[in-house]
Amino acid sequence: MSRLSLFPDLDAPPGPRIDEAALRAEVRDFVARATRDGLIRPGRQTWTTFSREFSRACAAQGYIGMTWPRRFGGHERDPFERYVVCEELLAAGAPQGAHWIADRQSGPQILRNGTAALQAEVLPRIAAGDCTIGIGMSEPDSGSDLSSIRSRAEPVAGGYRVTGRKIWTTNAQHADYVIALVRTAPRGEDRYAGLSQLVVPMRSEGITVRPLRDLRGEEELNEITFDAAFVPQANLLGAEGDGWRLVNEELAFERSGPDRILSSFGLLAMLVHAVGPMPDRLAAAEIGRLAARLDATRALSLAINRRLAAGLPTGALAPMMKDLGTEFEQEVPEVARRLLDLRPSETGSEIEGALATAILGAPSFSLRGGTREILRGIIARELGLR
Repeated sequence: MSRLSLFPDLDAPPGPRIDEAALRAEVRDFVARATRDGLIRPGRQTWTTFSREFSRACAAQGYIGMTWPRRFGGHERDPFERYVVCEELLAAGAPQGAHWIADRQSGPQILRNGTAALQAEVLPRIAAGDCTIGIGMSEPDSGSDLSSIRSRAEPVAGGYRVTGRKIWTTNAQHADYVIALVRTAPRGEDRYAGLSQLVVPMRSEGITVRPLRDLRGEEELNEITFDAAFVPQANLLGAEGDGWRLVNEELAFERSGPDRILSSFGLLAMLVHAVGPMPDRLAAAEIGRLAARLDATRALSLAINRRLAAGLPTGALAPMMKDLGTEFEQEVPEVARRLLDLRPSETGSEIEGALATAILGAPSFSLRGGTREILRGIIARELGLR
């Protein structure tokens, strides 16, 4: 079910050639063992599902920090190898919530912009599957306008005192750190000036986490309150005032990976199996359309990730990818509802459970990482249309 059978083989990007087939076979064997052991429940989990045990198993396989330097616990492998591993795990519905954000964007952010002390403290723990990091961007009453945030960091001896609130932070109740966007200077005419990013230790005094229950009855999302929480000076990313630039670099990683097209892939694989090798004309057309969109969006994702690996700007490509990808993810359960004569049920069969999980999770796909309206505004601006 988890195999990327709808994906054609794609050449690796320029650089060292890899044996893609062998790597996919290795990951699929790992997935099969994890499924037999009950760590993966096909169709019933997403990449945000928290499982420290599964993250540690991934770390033992060398699947976290794959491209990072060995001195930080990484493996110095090719970015395309990491992409292949991510595809296979996402397609299997593996519960990667304990390490996904840290591996996808927070670790690379610390690697590029963190102090030596912060790198030594955090990166090896991420690579070992022992460190969870949350994204502290959105705030209550700020909508999708990050420049309007009100959380502030005031300088004190040895660091900062952070006061404010963050919301929609995935797995914050489990997080060891949250990378928070804060104001280190008052807002002026340039609304993007005076913003900075701090890596906040979540075990500090003055931090309260309130889980928010979603449609599935899960508490993956949270609200965080900072009440003069202390953050060491060494935990500043880049320099004061770099926050807006760093956030946009981070969002390029967040919006362009295979996680933006594979959240409902488990259901799609089950749908293909359910209609069988000789589908009727309606099913063939619907599934064929989904397969074509998946292939095209994946090609865009690969192109963006090659640019990111080379340190090149992505412009409008990352928001385009995220918009197209999440629209595809939301369409999968709608097609399944039209083609399958079954009732979605979290207590039913495997495919009934997968359909229920996808339906309940789908509304969030186009919200996390930037709403569709905000993304299209960014795209228009990048293309000179506004």
